[in-house]
Amino acid sequence: MILLWLILVPLIGGILAWIASRSGSALARWISLAALAGELLLLLLPRPAPYGRWLAELDLPWAPELGIRLHLAMDGLSFVLILLTAVLGIFSVIASWSEITERVGFFHFNLMWTLAGVVGVFLALDLLLFFFFWELMLIPMYFLIVVWGHERRIYAAIKFFLFTQGGGLVLLIAILTLSILFMRQTGTVSFDYMALLKIRLPPSTATLLMLGFFIAFAVKLPAIPFHSWLPDAHTEAPTAGSVVLAGLLLKTGAYGLLRFVLPLFPEASIHFAPIAMALGVTGIIYGAVLAFAQTDLKRLVAYSSISHLGFVLLGIYAWNSLALQGVVMQMLAHGLSTGGLFILVGALQERLHTREMGRMGGLWAGMPRLAAIAMFLAIASLGLPGLGDFIGEFLVLLGTYRIAPGFAAAAAAGLVASALYALLLIQQVFHGPPHAAPAPPDLAPRHMLVMGLLMAGLVWFGLAPQPVLDTVAPGLDNVTAFARQR
Repeated sequence: MILLWLILVPLIGGILAWIASRSGSALARWISLAALAGELLLLLLPRPAPYGRWLAELDLPWAPELGIRLHLAMDGLSFVLILLTAVLGIFSVIASWSEITERVGFFHFNLMWTLAGVVGVFLALDLLLFFFFWELMLIPMYFLIVVWGHERRIYAAIKFFLFTQGGGLVLLIAILTLSILFMRQTGTVSFDYMALLKIRLPPSTATLLMLGFFIAFAVKLPAIPFHSWLPDAHTEAPTAGSVVLAGLLLKTGAYGLLRFVLPLFPEASIHFAPIAMALGVTGIIYGAVLAFAQTDLKRLVAYSSISHLGFVLLGIYAWNSLALQGVVMQMLAHGLSTGGLFILVGALQERLHTREMGRMGGLWAGMPRLAAIAMFLAIASLGLPGLGDFIGEFLVLLGTYRIAPGFAAAAAAGLVASALYALLLIQQVFHGPPHAAPAPPDLAPRHMLVMGLLMAGLVWFGLAPQPVLDTVAPGLDNVTAFARQR
């Protein structure tokens, strides 16, 4: 039942925070923090020996006549992603402590329900249940953007909603079609992942269904050419919304590719791999070049996410152990480094009331703590050896080189481009003549706590990644083993 509580705790916490806001905004914030701390505690509690391939599993009937089950399971892959969800959720609450002053209870309700949907996505093994959580996390995120966003928030929220709902519709059609084909083969109605792994499909049918799943997950990743919603959504969202978008929602797309596309459609995925890897390399270079061209600091960080997630797409379709290990490390490190950058951008906007880098400059002298942390996160983002992003990108490139040296060489060019936009960020924001007089206040203690933990995590991933790799190894074995059984 611990898996069910991992979903219920943020759901209940969000409702209680909304109700408690009538007695004061601070109470709503503390309830959200307490709920996410409880989520961490549940996740880290000792548990019995692994249940077969899974660390924990819950499989109960829900609507048997429709073939729908309450089937939740957690392996090493979903464990580390849920851990990232709880950690970034706590950081989001702390980062929005002074930024969100209106409708505080409703804000925390939407934030917590988004996180609950993300956790459900990482746990669900019934495909209709997965789709339910896939949609659950989108609606509260829409409200986070449209209610607490910035100048063009309505445009960004509608664009986000249309893209993600369009992808969700394609996913639903693919799920229903797969279940119908399974019923025709077996006479049994089922949406269960373990049952659907046994289906045999003609190559053309498998390719069409695989494309349906791929498009839905590529929209969320986002991969070229389904990416255009992301810069607007990131730019207009409040700080917590940007952290959750970059650190978590984008990872659900990568998770869907790993958990469902490769095991369910292995032959079709192999044939599609060159196209997917080409899209990944295109995203790496395109995102880095466009990040360098930005004048809005938040859009720069948003386009950098497209570049970093290109490595994830490339590694998934390289589909060997090194590349898949790199994918997981890149997902975790990107969540910390880019989430930290969005928190810093939010702190700067709160103090300077602008995101335009041309209106900043010379902030190092007046804000030394923020500047030093921004320098650390910028060099982490460009892949400095010894930090987490380097491990992820290096393993992806090494795994890709074994099967496609040309793609690996092209992707390495993205590392050079990432150095350019990282240098641009530091030079325009923190060096040169100051534009703000007097200097705005430096980071508050709560921000320093968050940043210290983020930096410690990136150093840990960079210097001692083996515990993480050992934890996710059984989960990655699930990805490859299920495909081999086909």
